[in-house]
Amino acid sequence: AGVEPPQEDIMPECINQGVYLFNGTELVIDQAENAAAIAKRFPAGKEAARRGTIAAGILAAHNRSGDEGNLKLRFDAMASHDITFVNIIQTAKVSGLSSFPIPYILTNCHNSLCAVGGTINGDDHAFGLSAARKYGGIFVPPHLAVIHSYIRETQAGCGRMILGSDSHTRYGALGTLGVGEGGGELVKQLLGQTYGIAYPRVIGVYLSGQVQNGAGPQDAALSLIGAVFKSGFAKNAVLEFFGPGVAGLSADFRSGIDVMTTETTCWSSIWETDEVIRDWLTLHGRGEAYRRLNPGPAAYYDGLIKLDLSAIKPMIALPFHPSNVWEIDALLENAGDILRETEKAGAELIANPNIAFNLTNKLEGPRRLRADQGIIAGCAGGTFENIMAAAAILGSGSEAEGGFSLSVYPGSQPIMLELTRNGALSRLMGAGAVIRSAFCGPCFGAGDVPPNGGLSVRHATRNFPSREGSKPGSGQIASVCLMDARSVAATARNGGYLCSAQGLEPTEPVPPYRYDSAPYRARVYQGLGRPEPEASLRYGPNITDWPDMDALGENLLLKIVSFITDPVTTTDEIIPSGETSSYRSNPLGLAEFTLSRKDPAYVGRAKALGRAETARKDPAASPEGELPELAAVMAALRGVPGFAGLGFQDVQLGSAIYAVKPGDGSAREQAASCQRVLGGAANFAQEYATKRYRSNLINWGIIPFTVAGQPPFANGDYVWLPGAAKALREQARTLTAYAVRGSAVHAWELAVPELEPAERAILLAGCLINYNRQKGA
Repeated sequence: AGVEPPQEDIMPECINQGVYLFNGTELVIDQAENAAAIAKRFPAGKEAARRGTIAAGILAAHNRSGDEGNLKLRFDAMASHDITFVNIIQTAKVSGLSSFPIPYILTNCHNSLCAVGGTINGDDHAFGLSAARKYGGIFVPPHLAVIHSYIRETQAGCGRMILGSDSHTRYGALGTLGVGEGGGELVKQLLGQTYGIAYPRVIGVYLSGQVQNGAGPQDAALSLIGAVFKSGFAKNAVLEFFGPGVAGLSADFRSGIDVMTTETTCWSSIWETDEVIRDWLTLHGRGEAYRRLNPGPAAYYDGLIKLDLSAIKPMIALPFHPSNVWEIDALLENAGDILRETEKAGAELIANPNIAFNLTNKLEGPRRLRADQGIIAGCAGGTFENIMAAAAILGSGSEAEGGFSLSVYPGSQPIMLELTRNGALSRLMGAGAVIRSAFCGPCFGAGDVPPNGGLSVRHATRNFPSREGSKPGSGQIASVCLMDARSVAATARNGGYLCSAQGLEPTEPVPPYRYDSAPYRARVYQGLGRPEPEASLRYGPNITDWPDMDALGENLLLKIVSFITDPVTTTDEIIPSGETSSYRSNPLGLAEFTLSRKDPAYVGRAKALGRAETARKDPAASPEGELPELAAVMAALRGVPGFAGLGFQDVQLGSAIYAVKPGDGSAREQAASCQRVLGGAANFAQEYATKRYRSNLINWGIIPFTVAGQPPFANGDYVWLPGAAKALREQARTLTAYAVRGSAVHAWELAVPELEPAERAILLAGCLINYNRQKGA
């Protein structure tokens, strides 16, 4: 959304071709004029140099396939929060789970302050504790820590791999490859299965220079995201950070950049490690988790990003994406033009004629752009150093009276404890800030919701539509701009008028952090290695089992029930975040919200297909009775040569969605499972935004088709796929598909997705649950 910043203002330089790194210092581009020199210097060749990256060594140590090109990974630990762990454990339970085979940490940081639904959030927490007891897990009660802060403090270590059911599972700064995925992939690990992925591209991130006054980790991260997101430069790759600039960054600063790499759509991230990380791990009582990680004498990268830290200025990401970045000062100089373009793009994205999306009304004069709210929170903003920096900036100023509010959420109770002991929280409260407990709500729309038309500036992870909690379907709209904690504090000090921290006087150095795990020792349930099989799971009335799902039929008749032409569709738009998260332990209840903000008619259309399929399987019922239009569709198909005798016994009915590029954003599997429980059988897309969304579709039995260019069908059309199951079984490359509109039938060749054997088996079984039941049988 918004005006494209001039290319020279996007500071990182992207080299979209192979690059060799020699001895950790010398970069040589893999091009013809350098070939002889490269061969002389490293005669072992490119493939050997690929093994010289940090990522390669960690992946090799966790691969169980024996095939470097096609990895089968086992992880060292896993983590889930209270939006995801109930469904994951329910899925694993019906597939034969007896105990957690690796450390599995259940945190309660998403539904801990959201009161929607009565007791259902507390019921999920009680379920989580009972599961930790029964299966031998670790349970972190509400308000003690956000998921990624806890994992950094207690689980991350050099050379490890951690899988999380949250898209911001990133611990690369601590030497850990963190991967965020949908719940199905965690279920596989719980059942002793592996995580499959083709060997990923590894893109180097070469850091140089030193950060200047007023700039923080979010500024560096936004610069990186702005440079690579739109081009897909980092899509599904590993970002590997190295270079002379790393040494000058604290562990908190590195982690603040690292956690935001999710917004580049990369698969994972890793950093070289040094004494800074050694000391940080030692401080947290885990010095044994440290080892030096560096690229080898020769390392080959599939691309390179060069980021000069000294050139980074305070940045802002305008609505509605972290990649819509500008330097704050550049925005203030050209605010009218930039905001009008952002309004135009935002209105197209919201696509609701009843909503007037307005940002220019926040302008009150030259360089005076008024915000209503500031927030510093979560795994990105709520670190010790970010909050200390905000306290130092606010210590010599004060907030605006009444009109602007600032909320600060430390990422964990140990961080809160130290901020209390050193007086930082007192200074913040004295300046008018409100201090809250560890909570992820400001990142997904369940906490500190601004008023309609409000503008919030946040050091948080995302600013997608409704991530601040508004409901466009109800005529509401507010918006979020992402900034670093330093500039959020500067804005608060400036009376709520947008302000860069760059022009402020340097603050005193941040005092050393003193980690105290007393809050964890007092409250966290440590059941690792101590399962209690006789213990019972504790259910609340909202916690329900998954409904039965059928195996894939031989022939599919699909109706396109939603047709989305936005350039990118986020998982938030497929299943909204915010208050709906309270219903995520009830698959059918949550499914009622599917596409509710993007296409409110979707649920009704999908349900109609689901009722018709139920009637099709019932000898006493009639599919046409549920959906009369099916009679004309079947008549049209019978006119195609070879299908004259086609009857409902020959087809399986299902719904399908078309979107240009779906799946950006959250790892939540519900963006797929909600489609499935409503009768979804396939998605069509030009491409899928992330591997994790595509994997979620497969694990829930939804075939992820791709179509090139304009699809030969529209919303409401039917797509007939004869021999769909056979095409999967026989690994066909294409199958003949038929689009049906009225009495007209159009045939075309549809590409069959490239799938691993296990993925084909899951789709044929109907979903991962069915697949594992069959294996158990």
